[in-house]
Amino acid sequence: MSIYRVAQVPALGGPFEIVEREVPRPGPRHVRIAVEACGICHSDAFFVTAALPGVTFPVVPGHEIAGRIEELGEGIEDWGWQLGDRVAVGWFGGSCGHCKPCRQGDFIVCENMKTPGWTYDGGFGEQVIAPVDALARIPDGLTSADAAPMGCAGVTTFNGLRRSPALPGDLVAVVGLGGLGHLGVKYAVAMGFETVAVARGAEKADFAKQLGAHHYVDSTAATPVAEALQSLGGAKVVLATAGNSQAITAAVDGLGPRGELVVIGLDTEPLGATPLQLLGAAREIRGHPSGTAQDVQDTMEFSALHGIRPTIETVPLEQAGEAYQKMLSGAARFRMVLTYD
Repeated sequence: MSIYRVAQVPALGGPFEIVEREVPRPGPRHVRIAVEACGICHSDAFFVTAALPGVTFPVVPGHEIAGRIEELGEGIEDWGWQLGDRVAVGWFGGSCGHCKPCRQGDFIVCENMKTPGWTYDGGFGEQVIAPVDALARIPDGLTSADAAPMGCAGVTTFNGLRRSPALPGDLVAVVGLGGLGHLGVKYAVAMGFETVAVARGAEKADFAKQLGAHHYVDSTAATPVAEALQSLGGAKVVLATAGNSQAITAAVDGLGPRGELVVIGLDTEPLGATPLQLLGAAREIRGHPSGTAQDVQDTMEFSALHGIRPTIETVPLEQAGEAYQKMLSGAARFRMVLTYD
């Protein structure tokens, strides 16, 4: 009997534990992936704490997966995948194919969308069974450790920018310089935007410039964020990566006419924007989900082409619990990634 290890949370409120399981077989239209790396995302906390509906224990989190196909299920002959192919699986872990959004081709808002770690075991383990439509091909230029965060942090920031109204040369502000924001700045610069990094503290200015930002705005300074953005001409887009509604709201008045606030940072508190702030300048606020498997593949190819890599700390599977807590505390710089030999 072949076995593999997973880091699981056995019950609500319980600690992570390493357990052994029998290696599963993939069903129709599924593959088995030998996981080589898995990023630890703040959204994993929603599964570990059962904050989302449908979570069942034990929970094996992890929706930033990179590895190799080890076994093919039936019914995927026409998909072009072969044993040994390097693949990533992100927040988008498969769609139903029959709900209205799917029938319209809008798979990322599938009413029955699957997510690793929520609807099936995630990447905090040496093996994963995933639907074939969740697979993104990893380009040769990316290691598995660098590719893993692209399935959520990378694709969310990349897609949020490329689907915004900003054009090369436009002023684009990225609020937050954490796991999402540091990638957001890199993508914004590579896309040709005049890029403003917005974060707390004057000490982050040097880091923002290292990422390529053309300007830095300290959100704790005497000059309000919105006023600082307007002094630069007003932002065409503000990519809000910080999971803080107050920080997001502070940037609304920094938008120029027909500017767009793209919200990708998660917070349960309401935003404080008023209709008055939006109407006069025809501003928009848009929430943006991550992206499909093709979007993840586009993100990785763009990253390989432009030399964009996430800033990560790698740890072995045995330290999954400690790495998860480091992520929760905000001490990670900027993505904790589990790697498996």
